[in-house]
Amino acid sequence: MHIQVAGLGALPALAAMLYFDRLDAKRPEPRGALRRVAIAGALSVIPVAIIELILAKFTPTSSVYAAAAWSGFVVAGLTEEVAKALCVLLFVYHRPEFDERFDGITYATRAGLGFALVENVFYLLQQDTAQGFLVTFGLRAILAIPLHATSAAMMGHALAIRRFDGRGAGLLGGLFWAILLHGAYDTAIFCVAPAHLEGNDALALGLLAVPLVSVLAGVIAVRRMAKTAHALDDADPRVAMAHVRQAQAAPPL
Repeated sequence: MHIQVAGLGALPALAAMLYFDRLDAKRPEPRGALRRVAIAGALSVIPVAIIELILAKFTPTSSVYAAAAWSGFVVAGLTEEVAKALCVLLFVYHRPEFDERFDGITYATRAGLGFALVENVFYLLQQDTAQGFLVTFGLRAILAIPLHATSAAMMGHALAIRRFDGRGAGLLGGLFWAILLHGAYDTAIFCVAPAHLEGNDALALGLLAVPLVSVLAGVIAVRRMAKTAHALDDADPRVAMAHVRQAQAAPPL
């Protein structure tokens, strides 16, 4: 697939970034901070790919389903979600821009979507036919891109709630739910072919529903988290003061 055509794979991730920007329209984040985290997420694809190749060498051989679970929960889920968390922790968490609860969702999704953007283009580059391109583009646009955003948002929300309110699951708890969602999605996909080859088409059909259910559950959960974060931020005078200080410190246009 030609690189210019495969580059269209960036569009769903960019559209998702705009969607989350609209959710944060009341107190928007600095564009530079958003770009920094998105670029970090995009570049994290390289070390993640290396680590995944190493972890893949330890894939269990006891059964195809054990191998699928290892690939889904450890190779993909654990590695990729930890990478997104590190992007937030290293590039924005300790900076003054991270001054409200909703920032956990905003910056985590930006890291996740930066990662998803590069991953999407890579998958499309591997397609040899127009049909393969369209199917891959469509499925990843409605499933994989939202998955990366919502799993990251769960982690970011938990991180922010612990930071500002001293309660909740915190980073490790948020990572647990992110990895669980991501792992269930990938493991189900990896198990479809083995189930079909074994003649268990009912199981294969049921497994095909898991990615859709995972994405829907993630979207519903993140919408609730966003509503909670906004309500808490609106009622917190520290948030208003932090944005006043940011506005005063900003250079004149």
